[in-house]
Amino acid sequence: MSRVLIIGDRNEVGREIGAALSAASLPVEYSAGHVDALQRLRAQAIAVVITSAYNAIEEGLAFLEEVRSIRPGVKCIVLAHKSTPEKVIAALRARVFALFTPPFDAYEIAALARNAATDPQANEDIEVLSARPGWIAVRVNCRLATAERLMSFAKEFAAQLPETARHEIMQALREILVNAMEHGAAFNPDQVVEVNAIRTARSMTFRVRDPGAGFRKDAITHAAFSSPDPIAHIVQRNQQGMRAGGYGLLLAAGTVDELIYNELGNEVILIKYLDPPTQKP
Repeated sequence: MSRVLIIGDRNEVGREIGAALSAASLPVEYSAGHVDALQRLRAQAIAVVITSAYNAIEEGLAFLEEVRSIRPGVKCIVLAHKSTPEKVIAALRARVFALFTPPFDAYEIAALARNAATDPQANEDIEVLSARPGWIAVRVNCRLATAERLMSFAKEFAAQLPETARHEIMQALREILVNAMEHGAAFNPDQVVEVNAIRTARSMTFRVRDPGAGFRKDAITHAAFSSPDPIAHIVQRNQQGMRAGGYGLLLAAGTVDELIYNELGNEVILIKYLDPPTQKP
């Protein structure tokens, strides 16, 4: 059975993650440090390694190189005390499975670790197309697990935003990203979604483009975003045998300052201003 190795046997965050994984019936081991972890990796197969929350991202990436020299297929979730856009880019290029900094949510991290341990897919679901500290462009396979992975990096890229603004644009991005994968690609893992994250001095922008045929607002009456009646779209979804939902675009539009989609309807731009936008005379 797939094993998860958590670095730091006295790490409170690690213990909380381990408890959540054990509750999900995944075998968990703890190492005292990097040397102990490498010995354990040589002795037995490990599916996922979670680094110590007290290390810097650079330490986690250097350790990952050593890990892969022993177990090339290991997936690594990096915990660190601080991130910057440059470090997020380095983690993406190193094919880190997910990246987290405080405040840590043990259950969120455990959920991703569980996905990593039980999913046969490798770390190749996220491809970096271009990356600078102010602009990162990636291509991701259309899988829900990949969307959750990408969200961990997006949160860290936006780490310098005020807490409320960061929470709001992350909520909107997740809705749009999952919408793009579900409706634009039917969660076909052979299809990809392109995501751009752009950070300026006064705004945070995400651009999401899916491979689908797009939509017209007046044609998606099963979505709350297009329906003036808050109940009508629920009735229509029930009649069509669709799952509960249809609030993605509406929720996203309510949590960002601007939501713009292209004529075809397969590309969306989300903008969150850090200062009120300048009014033109």
